[in-house]
Amino acid sequence: MPARLQDRVAVVTGAGSGIGLATARRFAEEGAHVVCVDIDEAAGRAAASSVDGLFVRADVTQDEDVKAMYAAAVETYGGLDIAFNNAGISPPDDDSILTTGLDAWRRVHEVNLTSVFLCCQHAIPHMQARGKGSIINTASFVAVMGAATSQIAYTASKGGVLAMSRELGVQFAREGIRVNALCPGPVNTPLLQELFAKDPERAARRLVHIPVGRFAEPQEIAAAVAFLASDDASFITASTFLVDGGISGAYVTPV
Repeated sequence: MPARLQDRVAVVTGAGSGIGLATARRFAEEGAHVVCVDIDEAAGRAAASSVDGLFVRADVTQDEDVKAMYAAAVETYGGLDIAFNNAGISPPDDDSILTTGLDAWRRVHEVNLTSVFLCCQHAIPHMQARGKGSIINTASFVAVMGAATSQIAYTASKGGVLAMSRELGVQFAREGIRVNALCPGPVNTPLLQELFAKDPERAARRLVHIPVGRFAEPQEIAAAVAFLASDDASFITASTFLVDGGISGAYVTPV
């Protein structure tokens, strides 16, 4: 595999599992120094160990934790080139607007949106010092589509990530800093498996709308993140980067 990210410094939040773990491994395969950030110390340490990287425990909803994780990256590896702001939640009490409570709404927005705000706020100055950088924020295909099987706080938070990424991508483009919103379709991660194991009918309702007929694998999403992080994507910023198996382009799917 070409070492497109050789010696670049990448920080991955939510690195302990799913898309974050797959991306940390892909970054390392492509030559990057990887800082694995997670609130789950055991999972985060295991991820860092698997990529010969640095583990930093952080609650990405907390300003000081976010500052500290980037400071650790810069102190250890000399700078910051890539920020993959991926940490997120989709709790069971986030459902229809008619049943979702204010506590769930606030908790989801803190983790899914406020954390991305903080990560971008503190990553950008380090990238300005480098004169370049790539930020990839995990949004979702639900940021551009509606669903009758609602997770209202999740959907709204991902819409916020999408809009914020677009604005930052425009604002900092002439400083060499690219900001893109990654919009995955449903991914075969522990989070999705747990949700769908509890509700097979809900899983079936989603699967029928995917033209390729399956959920994505984390490694497929990681490949898209690595592309956006690399110079192969040097003319891509402020984009809604859909990796959704064709969902957003479908009206009737194959039988």
